[in-house]
Amino acid sequence: MRTRSRAGHGREWTEGGSVVSRGLREQFSEHELDALAQAVGSRAGIRDSDLDRLSHAHDASHYLLVPRALAVPQSQYHVAALMRACSDMGLKATFRSGGTSLSGQGVSDGLLIDVRRHFRAIEVLDDGARVRVQPGATVRQVNLALARYGYKLGPDPASEFACTVGGVISNNSSGMSCGTTQNSYRTLESLTFILPSGMTIDTSHTEADRDLRAKEPLLHEGILRLRERIRGNPESVRTVDRLFSIKNTMGYSLNAFLDFTEPADILAHLMVGSEGTLGFVASAVFTTIKVRPAMATGLVLFQDLQEATRVLPQVVDSGASIIELLDTRSLRVASKDPRVRAVLPEIVGNPAALLVEYQCESAGELGQLSESAGSVLRDLAGQAELSSDPGLRADLWRIRKGLYTSIASSRPSGTTALLEDIAVPIGNLYPTCIELGRMFDAFGYRDSVIFGHAKDGNIHFMLTDDFEDPRRLGLYRDFTEAMVDLVLANDGTLKAEHGTGRTMAPFVARQYGDELYAVIREIKSLIDPQGMLNPGIVVTDDAMAHVRNLKANPRVDVEVDTCVECGYCEPVCPSRDLSTTPRQRIVLRRDLDE
Repeated sequence: MRTRSRAGHGREWTEGGSVVSRGLREQFSEHELDALAQAVGSRAGIRDSDLDRLSHAHDASHYLLVPRALAVPQSQYHVAALMRACSDMGLKATFRSGGTSLSGQGVSDGLLIDVRRHFRAIEVLDDGARVRVQPGATVRQVNLALARYGYKLGPDPASEFACTVGGVISNNSSGMSCGTTQNSYRTLESLTFILPSGMTIDTSHTEADRDLRAKEPLLHEGILRLRERIRGNPESVRTVDRLFSIKNTMGYSLNAFLDFTEPADILAHLMVGSEGTLGFVASAVFTTIKVRPAMATGLVLFQDLQEATRVLPQVVDSGASIIELLDTRSLRVASKDPRVRAVLPEIVGNPAALLVEYQCESAGELGQLSESAGSVLRDLAGQAELSSDPGLRADLWRIRKGLYTSIASSRPSGTTALLEDIAVPIGNLYPTCIELGRMFDAFGYRDSVIFGHAKDGNIHFMLTDDFEDPRRLGLYRDFTEAMVDLVLANDGTLKAEHGTGRTMAPFVARQYGDELYAVIREIKSLIDPQGMLNPGIVVTDDAMAHVRNLKANPRVDVEVDTCVECGYCEPVCPSRDLSTTPRQRIVLRRDLDE
């Protein structure tokens, strides 16, 4: 086996079962590299220099693994060949189709397969009512292609300009308005995907299920068996119905066994939210959503968080398309932005706010809805103004959409940012938020904020921590345990939008129970019997997986230290296909300066 110089990259320590490491790992042998190069059609498609490996090791998560090599396939046929080659050689592989993943599902110490560069095709169908998309296209690019027809994708994550469709499918990402009815799972019409065996399935073909049965009979039979196992167990059916009645990206999409009958359809929907552990999504056809161009937005202040969450049912009933919650700390952070200060009242006491938006197909319809909704909001809050002015609406949305970067950039130098998300029934949102706030203080996360999609009971919170401090690492582990207990006690889900990843993989069994977790494990072993794809994600035997391979951010300089490696810069970077991107240059600087 060949190895590169490890100068400057060898720090590694353990404490309480945790590992923090920035070390370079051994690379593939010449024989392995030749086999991988043959699969992708050229040696240029396999990169194993330290520059390539380190620059692609980082994503927006708080984990760091350095791949042994980087593969850049040009077509789905090359991907299928790569998967067959990895299977033959017993190699581990992870797909990077977004680069903005937050839970550690996009990093790997095996073969990292980057499918962003050559998989960006967008085909508008039926005058925008449907669209066929490859995984490397961003949500914004797809929406721009659909805009002239008056349609958009159902999923609407705030990171739409950076997150790719492949990442959205793999995590079943949702967003501010799509809820559980317009996400990837619900709007998927057909899927073309490649199994670990290298077999390609296109569910748009009427014979897809017959082909699956003929070419993968054990897989076909196994899916039928699991379908009957879930359907035949009333407790399993109740649990699946309960967990998927709210946003839930923990484990696999077990609701597919209840929603569909044919194994090919079940398998396609298991791919949604599978985080690259079951196969490669080569392209997807979605039914799209009609754009409602008439919009009115308002920021409604309440005296405290209890009052803001108490009135949520009435605000939902008022016809709001979007309801975003911001706690006091969120409002204080947002008020540091000069543009925000112009539209945000002075923060006195401990207020909370709901950012509400009403969307209609016509100005006349919006006028009627705004009048009735405004009356409801004023009854609830005493004062509420809805505006259709584009400039004012943009400033109001800046309060919400600028939170991530505002909090992250103001964190202490040398700390790592963690953005978490959970969901609970709306009625349990207030006690959950109050207890989270208490936990922030107890575990030393006093700068943390709570914000998110209140209409869905889905909140986000950001922590900043220094994982090079063993004491802090122990507190983070204890905080995670307490947070898991809190969410499950409130009938919630531990991941609502960001995927299970490494962060919550050790807790999947706790959320689903032993029986359904056994089904989840069987799904993985049935489809990927060698455990080749993205090992340690969704399914793990390591109870401490969430505190291993945590990323440490060395202090470099003031400008570099603000970067959270989110990758938002990459889709608009003119050199992204020619050289390194801003994120890659920053992470290389950090590695060199360590």
